[in-house]
Amino acid sequence: MDLAQLTKQYDFTGKTVAITGGAGILGGEMACALVGCNANVAILDRDPKLAERFIHRIPTSCGRASVIYTDVLNVETLKQTADTVLKEFGKLDCLINAAGGNKPQATTSKELSFFDLPIDALRFVFDLNIVGTILPSQVFGKLMADQREGIILNVSSMNAFRPLTRVPAYSAAKAGVSNFTQWLAVHMAQEYSPNIRVNAIAPGFFLTDQNRFLLTQNEAGELTERGQAIITHTPMARFGTPEDLLGAVLWLLSPASGFVSGAVIPIDGGFSAFSGV
Repeated sequence: MDLAQLTKQYDFTGKTVAITGGAGILGGEMACALVGCNANVAILDRDPKLAERFIHRIPTSCGRASVIYTDVLNVETLKQTADTVLKEFGKLDCLINAAGGNKPQATTSKELSFFDLPIDALRFVFDLNIVGTILPSQVFGKLMADQREGIILNVSSMNAFRPLTRVPAYSAAKAGVSNFTQWLAVHMAQEYSPNIRVNAIAPGFFLTDQNRFLLTQNEAGELTERGQAIITHTPMARFGTPEDLLGAVLWLLSPASGFVSGAVIPIDGGFSAFSGV
């Protein structure tokens, strides 16, 4: 393969990518990059107004982007969303399941023990992360099964490899996302088409609105004891940035990873490789 052929594999001209949680920090960064690589991107989110944070950064001379309301926990809404994507872009090639997150009320602390974590908070975290990955995979995966090709990319977490203290629901839910990714990769290839691939990325520690309260001091922005422990156990000695995800995302959505399915790729600055000594 020559360089021109290799470069062309990262040109997404004519491809349509749907991103759940697309108005979030990580999903928004993916959307900007994919449009820049000539993809048409459907930014799907329960709060479309959040896209105003980055929509001005999306290139206007490459692909196209459209912000569409959806709810990853409502099948009927997801079906309506799929219809809207097809009407606007004509087809769907890739789905990124980026909707997810934790909840402070499902996190143990000095004030809230594991034995007192409220069931509604636990269910919220489980539903958002695992059910919110399965349901879009059903609705959009059916389109891929019908056309006998497509790519699904899930967002797992380092918590799936190494469950962390204080976040039992989030760790268990993300472990479920990794397991489901492998299951769905086999199911789609064997039952529908080997041209349907399913993979996941597993981000390490990225400062987001959802975990900032655990990693930094609200007043000064200095690291908490937990935040410092993470940096100490990350060989690259920093938190990740949204841009750090893009190389793996583009690779897993491109023909360059055409023989990769059922993989969960850590993007963690070496955290999962470090034994602590």
